[in-house]
This record gives sequence, structure tokens and C-alpha cells, in this order.
Amino acid sequence: MMKTAIVAGCRTPFTRAGTVLKELTAIDLGRIAVREVLARADVPADVVDHLVFGTVVHDPRAPNIAREVGLGVLPVTVPGSTVSMACASANRAITDAVGLIEGGQAQVVVAGGADSLSHIPIMVSDPLADTLVTASKAKTLKERMGAFAGIRPGHLVPQQPQIAEPSTGETMGEAAERMAKENRISREAQDAWALRSHRRAHAGLEDGRLTAEIAPVYPPPRYDQVVERDNGVRSDTSLEALAGLKPAFDRAHGSVTAGNASPITDGGAAVVLMSEKAAKSHGVEPLAYIRSFAITALDPAGQLLQGPAYAAPIALDRAGISMDDVDLMEMHEAFAAQVLSNLQALDSKTFAQEELGRSKKVGHPELGQINVMGGSIALGHPFGATGARLTTTLARELIRLDGEFGLLTVCAAGGMGFAMVIQRA
Repeated sequence: MMKTAIVAGCRTPFTRAGTVLKELTAIDLGRIAVREVLARADVPADVVDHLVFGTVVHDPRAPNIAREVGLGVLPVTVPGSTVSMACASANRAITDAVGLIEGGQAQVVVAGGADSLSHIPIMVSDPLADTLVTASKAKTLKERMGAFAGIRPGHLVPQQPQIAEPSTGETMGEAAERMAKENRISREAQDAWALRSHRRAHAGLEDGRLTAEIAPVYPPPRYDQVVERDNGVRSDTSLEALAGLKPAFDRAHGSVTAGNASPITDGGAAVVLMSEKAAKSHGVEPLAYIRSFAITALDPAGQLLQGPAYAAPIALDRAGISMDDVDLMEMHEAFAAQVLSNLQALDSKTFAQEELGRSKKVGHPELGQINVMGGSIALGHPFGATGARLTTTLARELIRLDGEFGLLTVCAAGGMGFAMVIQRA
């Protein structure tokens, strides 16, 4: 049994890209989350042995976001390492932290992640890139001007960023659309799940459960207003409103829309992890312990976002429990079609036999025990931060609802799947 303790967790508000937090970089958002989570853990920064941070949209000017976050919050002697595993980047950061603690290399580690989708690096064409490099090496103005002689108007068009698989060219949304068709997930079921996400998230914001996890942010340049809530939660949406949205990826026959998919979002999140010994020596009461985790991969040309259905049973086995023992489940909602496909697979004996080599279905908790305060469809999805949000919510809600075991799952680009089991302290 693993003995890494989760002692605190928090995040910034998750806000739609291009809105109230657009002036803040991923580094800024990460620093806010790390500074606040240390305050909530009530431990000084100088006891931190390592910072592990995840991100997906890398800033080419600061490729090691962990180090830059740490330099703004922690002593300069604390190492910082960056990890990237698509939507499960913060989860990978957390498990790397577990490895440091379980391996005896650290006692206190801060882990998490951040992304600002308001700051997406725009790529240029290869001919323009080559020309710019050549021009930068020129010794005279004439040489510099000559380097641009072969540039044509088409070379100046920037490459539009998109969330697509390099191996297949398929976008994440197209993969979700294909899964909806292959698994016969109806538009009505997807919209109903999206509505559920918004309603539960709104309830969590209104009664303070969600806002208790959020560090207020005073955005530049004037710093005269405070952002304390996620701004993607729609308390006024309805099945009728969601049904009125047009399909986003298959205009003629599709069912995946902007309403039943997670929005592009800015945000940061972090957790403090400690060994049992460190928690006792610092007088810190853990929220939960990490019992196990599993990371799986499948062919991206297959059901790209089905990874959680493969990872969850392995994590449960490693924890020595079954799905019947799980009191709460937090599942990343990239798309409602993905969530419903994952749950369908977990509840299928055929899937268990043909894909997992198991004699009976894995199952899943009652729907009321899944995403009790909504999910990424309503709250948003800053790629590198979501895993730490899920971990924080699961640990806190296990305490509030008097549960013992919690299961967390995340699908990720590249056909990756992540699952983690935590146990209430």
C-alpha cells in the first residue's frame, strides 16, 4: 500500500480562454496555485523538496514551466521538473511526486499543472521559419533582405492551432464524434450529461463547496477586480438550449456540440503531497492517501478517449479493491460522448471479456456518486491543471460525504488513460 499523503489542494478559477484571466500566463496561474496551496497546507516553502508541474501548451520561451513557477514562489534551491501527458499531465506530475516520496528522495512535494489557452504559440510555415533563421545569421542588410527573396504570400499564413493527433490527423472532437456513433451514444444522452454537469457545478459554487477549492485572482493590468468563480458554468442552460446547438465536427449527422464538450480554458491547480513521516513531523492532518494508479495506452486510430476503461480496473486491482468498494468517482469530462462511452465500457461484460480478458464487467458507481459537483464540461479544462482539480475535489468530497475510497479517471490524447485510487485518511 502506498503511503503518500494528500495534505492540501487548490486551484485558480477556471475561466474561458480570452476572458478575465487572459493577461495571465500559465506560469502566473501556476504560481498563484502553488503559493495558495502551501498556505492552505500551513507549511513553509522552505520544507518543499521538489516541484513537479504539468503543462500541455508549452511556452517555447520557458520550456520548463515547473522551474519558472518555483522561482516565483519557492526557494531557488528547490528543483522543478515539468511533465507533459496531454490532459493527464497534472496526474502524471502527482504520480512522479509519489515516486519521489516512495523512493525516499523527497518528503514534501508540490505537484500540479497549469495552462493558458489564451496564450497559444502560433506556428509559421517551414519556408518562413527557415528564412527567419537564415536572416538572423546574416551579417549585412543586403544578406538579410536577400534571405526573404524566396518568400511567397502563402508562406506568410500562420498555421492554425488545433487539438489533433499527429499520428492520425484526427482532432479530439472528431474522435469523440466517432466514438458517439460507434457506441451509439445519443445526442439526447450527451446533452443530458452536459446539463447535469452544469447543474451540479452551479450547486457547488452556490453552496461554497467549489469556491472553497478556489484561490481568488486579481488579474492585471489594473488588479482592481477579483475573480473567484469559474465563468463557464451555465446556471441558465436547459435541454432545449443544448438541443438547439449545431454539431461541431460532423455538421450533417453529428451529435457532439460546443454544449456537450469541455470549453477551452485558462487555469492552474496544485496539491501538496507528503510522506507519512513528514505529515506527522509538521503536524499536518492528511486529507487522503494515494493507494494506487495506472496508466494505459491504446491505438489512437481506435477509440481514442476510451483509456479510462482500461486503466480503472488495473488501478483497482493494484489497490486491492473492486468497484463495489468505490464511494465516489471523479471522471474528467472531455466530452459527454467520452464519459458515456467510458461508463458503457466499464459496465459491459463483453468489453471486459474481449478487451480486458476478464470474466465479468468492471462496473461503475451509481451515477449519483460520479462527479458530484459537475465536471470539465461545466468547469472548464485547462489541460495541464485538470488532474490536480480532480484530485482535490475527490479528496475533499470523500471527507464531506464520509466515504473511504475514491476513484479518479482521465482520458488523454494519444489514446492514453489514467486512473488513481485514493483512500480517505
